Amino acid sequence: MDNVGIVVEDLDAAIAFFTELGMELEGEAQVQGRWADRTVGLDGIRCDIAMMRTPDGHARLELAKYHSPKAIAAGPPPPNTVGLHRVMFAVDDIHDTIARLRPHGAELLGDVAQYENMYRLCYLRGPEGIIIALAEQIG
Repeated sequence: MDNVGIVVEDLDAAIAFFTELGMELEGEAQVQGRWADRTVGLDGIRCDIAMMRTPDGHARLELAKYHSPKAIAAGPPPPNTVGLHRVMFAVDDIHDTIARLRPHGAELLGDVAQYENMYRLCYLRGPEGIIIALAEQIG
């Protein structure tokens, strides 16, 4: 897998959120032109993208803000919606991570739960209602 793409309205806020989560901004660019239209299946694409990389360099998120055609706003889906479910991140301290993400709009969907003596886990909503899962290995 090369990356996971997420469409957002506020690119700067999404970059700040994922930076706080420990990702690094790899680069930013504007995407437009016939090749982009043909690839995505839309006409007149013009969007700004930011590529975020995990610290180990093994995974990336492509954040995209569409200027044309305008992004279609939809309410945040519940966690059991068919389609892309969530993106999970391994963290060293789940409670510290939640505290650092709250000023960026993160809200817990439930509670921090412990799975046996192996993990602390939680789901939270990030920017644009994106569901993020956190996993802290404890065992």
